[in-house]
Amino acid sequence: MMEGGAVALRQFRARVGVGVGVGVGVGSPILLSADNPSAAHRSSGASGRRRVSRVNPGAYPRRAGRGTTWKRDSPEASPRRSGITSVPNRSPEMPTERAGRTKVPIVNLEVSHHRAVAAVRLLRIEKGKAFVDLLNEKGNGSRENEMSYVERTLGFSTRCLDNRDIRLVTVIVAGTVRWKRYLDYLIMSLCSEEKVFREMEPLLLQILRIGFFEILKLNVPAYAAVDENVRLAKVALRPGAGNLVNAILRKLLLLKEANYLPLPKIEGDDRAQARALSIIYSHPVWMVRRWIRFLGKDEALKLMNWNNSDPHFSIRVNTVNGYTRADLIDRLESLQVHHEKSTMDEFVRIQEGMQTVLQAGLLKDGMCAVQDESAGKL
Repeated sequence: MMEGGAVALRQFRARVGVGVGVGVGVGSPILLSADNPSAAHRSSGASGRRRVSRVNPGAYPRRAGRGTTWKRDSPEASPRRSGITSVPNRSPEMPTERAGRTKVPIVNLEVSHHRAVAAVRLLRIEKGKAFVDLLNEKGNGSRENEMSYVERTLGFSTRCLDNRDIRLVTVIVAGTVRWKRYLDYLIMSLCSEEKVFREMEPLLLQILRIGFFEILKLNVPAYAAVDENVRLAKVALRPGAGNLVNAILRKLLLLKEANYLPLPKIEGDDRAQARALSIIYSHPVWMVRRWIRFLGKDEALKLMNWNNSDPHFSIRVNTVNGYTRADLIDRLESLQVHHEKSTMDEFVRIQEGMQTVLQAGLLKDGMCAVQDESAGKL
């Protein structure tokens, strides 16, 4: 056994280039490697020098459930990815570049701003089931909220509305809703096919309703009603929509000048007559039939006419301050405010020009007050 070990040792020395006759110390790395191979991993190239491990096993986290759980004491204690030297310390008071960006609205000054707002309101009433009176309310942020609806619906915003524009929008929206059944019948009659009306885009239909109401009920000049509504349709939708609005509105003007507007004939049984009257006076069919049944046809027509009339303001003269109704009428005539006498002695009715009365200071000076006529009977 000793001889076999000596032969193997000589062969190993010859392979590594060490002479057989050369003496090797006990601490030689070659002897350590030959006699104890595991010791070679703990030694370095220099004799007697041991490698020092730079890895601290306790610095790395262990899996949850196996021994102690590693907790992060500070951001510097966590292992970092290569290439990242430090974590940026961004103050929360300093806004980032993305947070500082604000969306600039697109303001279109070419289209009629009050018509654009009226079209969006009508769309909200029809599709969103909104109420006309609630849309007219003024409150904190109401105008900004209105413009946000316009921008989301049309893709652009318009200039802000002043008090005069808001009153005009209110008149257009309320009147269009009141005469909706009548206006839709005329629009469908002037379309080439009924399918065109049934498949018409909601926004395009609102623009046509506004144009029809302005021409038939508000007596807006023809060129203004046609040009502004055509421009709104082209900008809000597409050029083809503007061409359709132009064709239908011009056809309406020709029929109005010739006094040949298409209306349903009042004939047939009671149900057929009620349907025709519901279109002409823009009332529900069930309401027309009920009023005719209980009031008679003549009284029902008077009631529907009154129901479609524009509301008026009742002004009561202040007799306590020594004024009479004749004094109030003279003052209204000097302001060129159209008025009519009421059946009550102290009241005068006006439909338009209330802003003129307010600006003239008639209410502030104590000459009159806005009051319902029913209060005069008390």
